[in-house]
Amino acid sequence: MTDSTSKGAAARIVDEIDRARAQEYALLATLLTRSPDGQLLSRLAGLRGDASPIGMAHIALAEAARRTNAERASREFFVLFAGLGEGALLPYASHYLAETLYGRPLVQVRETLDGLGVEKTPERTEPEDHAGFLCEIMAGLAGGGFAAPDGADRDVFERHLSPWIRRFFIDLERAKSADFYASVGALGRTFIDIEAEAFALSA
Repeated sequence: MTDSTSKGAAARIVDEIDRARAQEYALLATLLTRSPDGQLLSRLAGLRGDASPIGMAHIALAEAARRTNAERASREFFVLFAGLGEGALLPYASHYLAETLYGRPLVQVRETLDGLGVEKTPERTEPEDHAGFLCEIMAGLAGGGFAAPDGADRDVFERHLSPWIRRFFIDLERAKSADFYASVGALGRTFIDIEAEAFALSA
């Protein structure tokens, strides 16, 4: 699901929890970088959940997928992420942390990725501090797709996601033009809270 490339192959063993984390990040990355097609919406509509916060977020996402279609989701995605109206969002660390685009937060992300031997493929047009791109990076780190030292996922999370991405997901959840994507925002907020708590407990 990631379009990033790494200079090496991962050698570490990935456990069930990390695989689940990688899947959540990969799902968020996909939904933040393109609108879901009919096939993906059908898969999302079949999501199951439980009474846990993440389980409830999955149930809400499944319900949202069942009440929309690819055309409506595409229009919603455009208004939220490509439009110029009042309801448009800017899913970039530079916007949230420096109130600009292509700012110092982007430079810092690129420095970190360079240190990890991870680079963006040429066809990707979004800057690396885009929320979807950062979720792809976390999916690769959690799932063993990138060769990286132990704790690299914590470092990337704490340096480049934790300071701002929860606020972005809240903005997405509350956006007036969001219907299906409100459930994506709720899932992102819930998952980021779980990640932050897990990293804090393991510190």
